[in-house]
Amino acid sequence: MVRSLYTAATGMKAQQLSIDTVSNNIANVNTTGYKKQRAEFADLMYQVMAYAGTSTSATTISPTGIEVGLGVRTTAIQKKFTQGNYKETGNTLDVAIAGDGFFQIQLPDGTTAYTRAGAFKFDENGVIVTADGFPLLPQVTVPADTTQLTIGVDGTISVMQAGQTQSNQIGQLELANFINPAGLHSLGDNNYINTTASGDPVTSQPGLNGFGQTRQMFLEISNVQLVDEMTDLITGQRAYEAGSKAITTSDEMLSTVVGLKR
Repeated sequence: MVRSLYTAATGMKAQQLSIDTVSNNIANVNTTGYKKQRAEFADLMYQVMAYAGTSTSATTISPTGIEVGLGVRTTAIQKKFTQGNYKETGNTLDVAIAGDGFFQIQLPDGTTAYTRAGAFKFDENGVIVTADGFPLLPQVTVPADTTQLTIGVDGTISVMQAGQTQSNQIGQLELANFINPAGLHSLGDNNYINTTASGDPVTSQPGLNGFGQTRQMFLEISNVQLVDEMTDLITGQRAYEAGSKAITTSDEMLSTVVGLKR
């Protein structure tokens, strides 16, 4: 009976983590470029009371054995990098990636970070930056007399300047991708950095080598499906309640055993 207390407790802890993960997904349902997460679990080791295949008589063996499970543990929280829906914004510096790849940005310490959130801005010098002021890589500076800025599906950045009749290319977007995007480390603020698990970044011009194309005046919104998350939330809640009930039942059984001595 004591075993059941600890086993049920591991289940409650697992369901709490699952609910925490679902809650984070729901909180970011409108976050640009957010990728949903999923908690994954595995059963713990088993207490073997009788091995399958052991003799039960001179001519028979146990077909199944007796193994008592000891609960559950968390194995991973998996990021799901499926394509999110697109939202047309009409903003010149909003760029979505249609397909695989990440924008590259430079953090204040010089580290290169990666993001799917393409809501870019200008800083005071005309450099294209994120909402936090981190410059896009390769860095692009837009002339002050620009009257029109165009970003092609291949990532080329062109501007029309005052007094000119033809546009000039001033930069080129470059995307990065990884053999295992799920291994990226989340920094928050829609940013990731690579790890040993993700592998080193592979860069390319948009639209080439299996990389996605860029779409100006669009943003990629979260890939969270609210209906799925609400279903998972209810499932996790019911499983948590069941684990709590198992602990209550085990406690009542222990109380009964203790009462037998009186």
